[in-house]
Amino acid sequence: MWNSCRQTLLAALAAAVLLSCGGSDVRVAEGVFGSGGETSAEGMDLDGIEQTGELIVLTRYGENTYYEWRGEGFGAQYLLATAYGRSVGVVVRVDVCHTDSELVARLRQGDGDVMFTSSLPDTVAEASPPEGLQRVDFRLGKSRCQWFVRQESSELEGSLLSWFDDHELDLLALSRPQLSDADGKTYVPRRQVSSVVRNAAKGEISIYDAHFKRYARQCGWDWRLLAAQAYQESGFDAKAVSWMGARGLMQLMPATARSVGVSGREFDPESSVQGATRLIAQLSKHYSGVRSADERINFVLAAYNAGAGHVDDARALAQKLGRNPDRWNEVGPIVLRMSESQYYSDPVVRHGYFRGSETYDYVNSIRSRWQSYKTKIKK
Repeated sequence: MWNSCRQTLLAALAAAVLLSCGGSDVRVAEGVFGSGGETSAEGMDLDGIEQTGELIVLTRYGENTYYEWRGEGFGAQYLLATAYGRSVGVVVRVDVCHTDSELVARLRQGDGDVMFTSSLPDTVAEASPPEGLQRVDFRLGKSRCQWFVRQESSELEGSLLSWFDDHELDLLALSRPQLSDADGKTYVPRRQVSSVVRNAAKGEISIYDAHFKRYARQCGWDWRLLAAQAYQESGFDAKAVSWMGARGLMQLMPATARSVGVSGREFDPESSVQGATRLIAQLSKHYSGVRSADERINFVLAAYNAGAGHVDDARALAQKLGRNPDRWNEVGPIVLRMSESQYYSDPVVRHGYFRGSETYDYVNSIRSRWQSYKTKIKK
């Protein structure tokens, strides 16, 4: 467990702070989080966190808390935690729990430093915090949010309160993705859409057709399918930037771009297409068990949009519900529902919440556009 690992590290640093809150008969208080769960409250305060260089956040998946998209973390409260982490010189690691009672128990026993939950109504937020924990309240726009730390983590509590007070007017901006590169250059979201077909009579879809034709062969796709995907991603705008930070013609996220060898060249259209086809080839291999090549395209597209982990979750859930996990028309309806708690909280789901309706529409829109291209444009 990370708890024992952190204690070992702190001992090595000669900075351990061993705390207790009363033994095994102490139980989680009734209230927002229910009851149950014994506690040992072995954790650390701000000085220990700064020495380890890591702030461990306990939370549950959700749009407001934490979710993964294209291999990167999002969620308003997660982004606030990373901003706070930067201010004290540490990185944030998220440990996702399945229930609120698990959150409380693990925070109290020192498996994390901070926990946060979904935004709560004011009447609920007024409830007493679980025994042994201290609440840090703040406003995020019209929402009321609350984080929790152990009562013994007084320095961390004070630091958080001070940080929220100092950034009260900036919290909404800090809770959104920061569109900047490693050199600190900031980008403004943009998407200037071109025509779906440049010149059907000449067989031209876009000014980037040569790139699509060249690199589609490397991933075994019809170049018109790659063009249909590019239009869905950027509208053929090589300088496009999404509000979540995806960039270029094929809208690669920075981490993904680095993984496929195009770091720093996301806005070069050829590099973007080349990187995208490398990713497509990787995803095609990941879904090689889907025997139908045509069906495999659907899952590759869905994974390109949402990440393979989310698509794998939807397939696992489809199989659990007695559906064929290798057929998009049986998995797609599950994908549509993956923003609903009863679906993303299912035990077979490992990667939690995502906006499945966007992924569902993404796949179907590209398939429809590809069919149109095949009708209008010779291969």
